[in-house]
Amino acid sequence: MKTPWWFLHKTPISFLLLPVAFVYYLAGRVVFLWRKMFAYKSRRKIICVGGIFAGGVGKTPIVRIIANYLDAPVVMRGYKRTTYTDNIGDEAAMLMSDGIAVHVGHRKSNIMLLDRQKNDNGPIVMDDGLQNPSIAKNISILVFDQGLGFGNGFLIPSGPLRVPKSHVKKADAIIVIKNKKPHKKFVLPVGIPVFYAENHTVSPYPRGEKLFAFAGIGYPKKFFNSLSGVVARRSFGDHYQYNENDIAYLIESAKRKKAKLVTTEKDWVRLPADVRETIKFAKLETKIDDNFFVWLKEKIDENR
Repeated sequence: MKTPWWFLHKTPISFLLLPVAFVYYLAGRVVFLWRKMFAYKSRRKIICVGGIFAGGVGKTPIVRIIANYLDAPVVMRGYKRTTYTDNIGDEAAMLMSDGIAVHVGHRKSNIMLLDRQKNDNGPIVMDDGLQNPSIAKNISILVFDQGLGFGNGFLIPSGPLRVPKSHVKKADAIIVIKNKKPHKKFVLPVGIPVFYAENHTVSPYPRGEKLFAFAGIGYPKKFFNSLSGVVARRSFGDHYQYNENDIAYLIESAKRKKAKLVTTEKDWVRLPADVRETIKFAKLETKIDDNFFVWLKEKIDENR
């Protein structure tokens, strides 16, 4: 499914959907409060990295950095698991390619399983799940894209927010991924530590090469704009599962443009194995402010 275009703008459609968003949110809160009554408290520290913005903020690279820094396992749902990604999902496949121990599926069950490993007392990184009350978190970190901000500021399905903006105050820290064009109305509350991160997309091809870029992520335009030499582009729905017809179309279209196919790492792991040798991905390099790791270490020690 492609991200609804009205998520970033206040349009007649977004206003028409406001009553639906209100009902959806209220129903969600009832479920949230009920599940919170039976929250599981792990003996190990749970560091939850998530967002209130539905998809496309660049959370997975942040999870990768934190998990590598702490040498910690990651628990995640594993959205859109397929045979192409060994039935673990594209985000999990990305993390595992970096040598991270990833546990996919029911988060609570996986954390309970990790708790039984008596020889390991280190922290566990929880990918997403800030709106999941069934697991008690020790540290909650929100991730935002500076260019997307809060979108149109409305709740799903009227806008991209999972919960109202006021919930930002419940986070222990916020990581904002910088953007050359910051959202004008993106203002964070005072009193919460805010750290900045920067993304740099590294093309697998030399400068001057013609590129046909394609992506099936929340906001593919961000990827397209990060590359130079793009002569054609094709966007698919978020977590799109590519089939043989898609691959044939992309290869033929690139030939007509005399361009090289390039995609994101998240898309690349969803491609059939036999075409991964011919289609390359542009690596996303993310760097977080060093002060964040000082804060994180202090926070973990404090929680002990």
